[in-house]
Amino acid sequence: MSAWTPLESNPDVLTKYIHNFGVNKDWIITDVMGLEPDMLEWIPKPVKSVILLFPCSESYEKHRAEEQKRLIATEETYPKDLYYMRQLTENACGTVALIHSVANNKDIMLGDGILKNFLELTKDMTPEERGKALETDKAVHENHQALAHEGQTVSDPNQRVYHHFIAFVNKKGILYELDGRKMCPVKHGATSDGTFLQDAARVCEEFMARDPKELRFTVLALSRALPSRLSFQ
Repeated sequence: MSAWTPLESNPDVLTKYIHNFGVNKDWIITDVMGLEPDMLEWIPKPVKSVILLFPCSESYEKHRAEEQKRLIATEETYPKDLYYMRQLTENACGTVALIHSVANNKDIMLGDGILKNFLELTKDMTPEERGKALETDKAVHENHQALAHEGQTVSDPNQRVYHHFIAFVNKKGILYELDGRKMCPVKHGATSDGTFLQDAARVCEEFMARDPKELRFTVLALSRALPSRLSFQ
């Protein structure tokens, strides 16, 4: 497995990343400062994806192993247009989460460029084949590396990373957790355009509840940018 330089959970950097990908500048990555209902009201709407960065603690890995047993025993079905890929590249979880976020929202305008080319290349591939394609995609890799060095911390591709990015999306009224380290998407029940942010926040709180003494969680949202204020002279 090759190693990329880890991305920082910096909304300005990640916004620049998706714009470099070809995402219309009407869309941004923004911080979610709190998961309480009144705090969620501050997030620009609509929200198309929630991205969680969390520590891969011992309790989380135990939960993941138990969850995998359940997923193996359950024959889940998924929408044909649910885009899911495995993460086969170390430290690429930020890029995988951003791809999951954009690829599963068809109303986000995507111009010609890096991501549109990658999605077209991989549209008929299996999740594993998509992960392998990411490893060898020079344009995606170069974009990732360039933005990984724009954060506030010094990143080292050889340094072990204990945090992991995943994405939550609403697909056909179901809340999906998309984690490239898992064997398949994880369903978290019904949702809607109107309740998606609250429903995703609830699942984020479940992650936090498994590590009540851990404070290193970050929640971000892919949302519409607020319109610029008009100035009059």
